[in-house]
Amino acid sequence: MGKDSQGDLGERLELNAKLLGQLEHYLDGQWMEKGLSENTLSSYRRDLRSFALWFSEQGGDDLLQVSGAQLQMYLAQRIDSGIGARTSARFLSCLRGFYNYQQREGRVEINPVALIENPKLPQSLPKSLSESDVERLLQAPDLEDVIGLRDRAMIELLYASGLRVTELISLTESQVNLRQGVVRVFGKGSKERLVPMGEEAIEWLSRYLREARGALLNGPSDIIFPSRRGQLMTRQTFWYRIKHWAQVAGIDKPLSPHTLRHAFATHLLNHGADLRVVQLLLGHSDLSTTQIYTHIAKERLKSLHQQHHPRP
Repeated sequence: MGKDSQGDLGERLELNAKLLGQLEHYLDGQWMEKGLSENTLSSYRRDLRSFALWFSEQGGDDLLQVSGAQLQMYLAQRIDSGIGARTSARFLSCLRGFYNYQQREGRVEINPVALIENPKLPQSLPKSLSESDVERLLQAPDLEDVIGLRDRAMIELLYASGLRVTELISLTESQVNLRQGVVRVFGKGSKERLVPMGEEAIEWLSRYLREARGALLNGPSDIIFPSRRGQLMTRQTFWYRIKHWAQVAGIDKPLSPHTLRHAFATHLLNHGADLRVVQLLLGHSDLSTTQIYTHIAKERLKSLHQQHHPRP
């Protein structure tokens, strides 16, 4: 779309109140209906505005009059400009949702996206850690330091529960029940789920709460894992902490908080957990999202078979 695509985007769309109104009406409806996060809404808004800008440059002034041929032309231009299959698939999903909504509201008779196929995506398996890698990581933090004890408790809880990093850093006292051994989590779309912690995580979390949390807080707060300054920790801060302890442990694999979530799911499946149980624990709304972990588990089983079977 050129170098001014982001800078002039809002201004140029403001010139066409009809286009902008159609987008914002849809986004407001999605926010109210599905409780989407700000990040998700921003992503939808960016994709929809990009298309609306292109459409207006073609002389269009009503998104409800878009044809399938125009959509195909826009997608072809995106591909020619070097935009990858995953980005195109995300855009197409966003646009499909927009026109599904318009069709449901009776504003269009035919969904122009209905006959457009999603681009084929290469299957990429999430990076994971072996059980021995996880054990080395858990042993790495310095327990004589309050930050080290906090990090140990966080890593234990992350591996035991499979929480998303945002869910972990934003935990409050009211969400943790040590007596019942569960965490009440509000995931994507503000969907609530209860996740068991396991005995090891309960013990480490209890010790951290007794011995270290008070020293990190600057005043009254219900944050479970405050930063060094006693404030809500950022995702980036915890990512750096994970990287630091991985280095201490001598783990040279790519590692992030999300890697431990993958390890949680993979190791559960390796030990015979039901896929639907893992789906519930991870907070996936669609089972197909969870099924990718079965491929990791299968690869692990193949590796073990080749390693230990007398006739590999």
